[in-house]
Amino acid sequence: MPKKRILVAVLNWGLGHATRCTPIIKALQEHDFKVFIASDGAALELLKKEFPNIRAFELPSYNISYSKSAHTFKWKLLRETPGILKAINREKKEVKRLVEAYKFSGIISDNRFGCRHSKINSVFITHQLNVLSGSTTYLSSNMHQKYISKFNECWVPDLPGSNNLSGMMGHLKKTPANVKYIGPLSRFKNTPLPKKYNYAVILSGPEPQRTMLEKKLLYSFKASDKKIILVRGVINEKEMLSSNKNIYIKNYLTSEALQKVILESDLIICRSGYSSIMDLAKLEKKAFFIPTPGQYEQQYLAKKFMKQGVAAYCQQENFTISKLEDSKYFSGFGGCNFSVDFGDIFTFFERK
Repeated sequence: MPKKRILVAVLNWGLGHATRCTPIIKALQEHDFKVFIASDGAALELLKKEFPNIRAFELPSYNISYSKSAHTFKWKLLRETPGILKAINREKKEVKRLVEAYKFSGIISDNRFGCRHSKINSVFITHQLNVLSGSTTYLSSNMHQKYISKFNECWVPDLPGSNNLSGMMGHLKKTPANVKYIGPLSRFKNTPLPKKYNYAVILSGPEPQRTMLEKKLLYSFKASDKKIILVRGVINEKEMLSSNKNIYIKNYLTSEALQKVILESDLIICRSGYSSIMDLAKLEKKAFFIPTPGQYEQQYLAKKFMKQGVAAYCQQENFTISKLEDSKYFSGFGGCNFSVDFGDIFTFFERK
């Protein structure tokens, strides 16, 4: 029998959607599926680096970007909504063409709304059944849930019940019939390593906020005697040199190299994005969060783990190196030895 063909389509909004799909793609290959990948921008470049032997397609870009001000981010996103809806329609047409040309048996869409097809099994991946947006949370959540309902299944990368990572974002009072909790996703394995760095700074997310945080941290650390590695989270740019000999800078690291860096570091400084949280939980690390200004999801998660005594955080504009001392009062992530039963969830593609 020929291998079943699965298209994995990933949203290009930071690198988190691409990194959390990495274990899914590897598992599909291990379960004898023929995998194809689709995305755009930096997410597509990352997936090509991780999987150079997999056929990749470019999808229309949603062109999501941040404003420089946290106060205007939501309204900027609302203004961009018509353009996003047009991109979704173009995406639907492109997916239809790809399905006809390559005879896919199924589609896995990580937050790409147009990546589904009525004649094949299509699954949506999200940790946001509720989309937090301040005063418009009801509206944004309702719209998101309507899109999710159009897919055969929705896989939430978290655990059901109160012992979870996503909190109110991934859990509703009544779970929709097509929602399945598959467990947190991480490309990493927890293998103890001797410490090499005091801090590992892992940057991610759309511009211009990524660059703004990078500049602020480099300025803050310019005279530090701590051993620091900074992973910029950018693809295909010239390597940056630091004036501080204690700071080692890399543009991008493959999964294996990044896992090693995180395990070799005492404290991880990063955004409080959900994909980062799943990785930190898997590796049972201590973290200091700097949520993206104006992004309600990251603000919520940072506050959630501070209240639980897991990780300290501060707002980007308030960061100073002394804030990192707060981390000694927090436990870090622990006791998160989770795994995903891919054999079980992939039975979805056996259904007609």
